[in-house]
Amino acid sequence: MTSADPVLLLGEQRLRAGARARRRVVSPVIWLAFAVMAGVLLMALFGALLAPQSPSAQHLAIVDAPPSGAHWLGTDALGRDVLSRVIAGARTAFFGPLVIAAASFVLGNLLGLLAGYRGGLADAVIMRWVDFMWSLPSLVILVVVAGTVGSSYWLAVAVLIVLTVPFDTRVIRGATLEQVPRPYVEAAKTLGVPRWKIMLFHIWPNVSPVAVANTCLVFAGSLVTLAGLEFLGLGLPPGIPDWGLMLSQNEALLFTNPLATIAPGAMIVLTAIAMNLIGDWLYELLTSRGAGR
Repeated sequence: MTSADPVLLLGEQRLRAGARARRRVVSPVIWLAFAVMAGVLLMALFGALLAPQSPSAQHLAIVDAPPSGAHWLGTDALGRDVLSRVIAGARTAFFGPLVIAAASFVLGNLLGLLAGYRGGLADAVIMRWVDFMWSLPSLVILVVVAGTVGSSYWLAVAVLIVLTVPFDTRVIRGATLEQVPRPYVEAAKTLGVPRWKIMLFHIWPNVSPVAVANTCLVFAGSLVTLAGLEFLGLGLPPGIPDWGLMLSQNEALLFTNPLATIAPGAMIVLTAIAMNLIGDWLYELLTSRGAGR
């Protein structure tokens, strides 16, 4: 060992410390994304209290009104306050995608771990099901189910869960296959640790960055998909405040009160972008912590 070795080691330690410090600094963009999601969550939970007026109250004397002091975003074709309906519409825009993302997270992670760790028949059966589900056109399936059974928001949520779980399963299986040959898994097998403990308490923490980031992606995708279904009229009945439904109903007001259409569309875009940014940030954060351990 030469005399320069300690200096090199000290330099490497300083570089690593600097990299960790940079990772701990949260970008203003991420803070803005968290602020957007916090605002959407507040509107989803307390929309009735935050809305300046009743979202369903009609004022037929002031239909298609532009923004004013009484109606900050104007009114729609039935004289309903657009701002109040945007606030109230956060409920369906948030909780539906949240249910889809949570259910897909649980089922997709369990199936992905099982397929990636056990292999053999379990892997073959699960992946053939995944391949079959991936071959189906999701939007066409949703339209057919809605046309056959009837339009229902929660039915659309249930169908999207079934269509989204295979995506999570494939992603987690790939991450699990990368972990299985590693020494810590072999050591756990040698010590006689049960398979389910190896999957849940040894492998899953190392694939959790991928799982969390993928869940945020599923939330954003489900938000856009549900809004698209509402725009097509395949979900909530007319009159219920919903961002996608507002886009469809207020499309004709684009030249009289453009904010009636722009506001719900902007909320869909901002919420989806914010969740994607949070997912990327969480992935980097969890990955760096895992590397540090």
